[in-house]
Amino acid sequence: MATTLLRKTVLTVAGIAATAGGIAGPAIAAQATPAERAAAQVTTDRKHGERELDVRYEAQPNFYFCGPAAARNALSVQGKNIDVHAMAEEMGTTEDGTNSINDITPVLNKETGKDVYKSTEIPVDKAGDKVEKLRADVVRTVDDGRAVVANIAGTATDTDGNAHSFEGGHYISVVGYRDGGKVVTIADSANPNQASYRMDVDALAHWIASRGYSS
Repeated sequence: MATTLLRKTVLTVAGIAATAGGIAGPAIAAQATPAERAAAQVTTDRKHGERELDVRYEAQPNFYFCGPAAARNALSVQGKNIDVHAMAEEMGTTEDGTNSINDITPVLNKETGKDVYKSTEIPVDKAGDKVEKLRADVVRTVDDGRAVVANIAGTATDTDGNAHSFEGGHYISVVGYRDGGKVVTIADSANPNQASYRMDVDALAHWIASRGYSS
């Protein structure tokens, strides 16, 4: 994957609270054992083309840990609880952020299994052409009991009409879908007051454009 398409990312929002634990929301669950989490997943499987995974949410502890935090939140749906600082060291995260989705994927695979996750780029001029692949990848990954991690940049609007702006780049977790994947559920480590929201998959594809995702 060309590094020119997957640029360095750093969260450009100041004053992020280092908040952790369960937060109410469509994809956010209080701390539970892996067995309890697996049981909860079964009850949410594909009702009318939808599924959401339970996340043990943690907000990122500083402005540049969005990559490790997104990966940690993604792995939490499998009952894994990995220290975000250890993940940051593995990813080579600095105050400039985490370089690209290619630094996220190997860490996800280390915790999940060889070649389980793969990186996919979305060129900026091909976002419209990649919507269906992104939709299919989200549905497949979530149905497999895993979350997608995406590297995004710019501004996108969720289904409630709220704008989410990360001009310098950011990482998020995609932890659910509805309407057969036309709408996705996002767990966002940037702000615990907006820990979870939904977005049309087309908007997400354009948000990822010039970068990539791991599924």
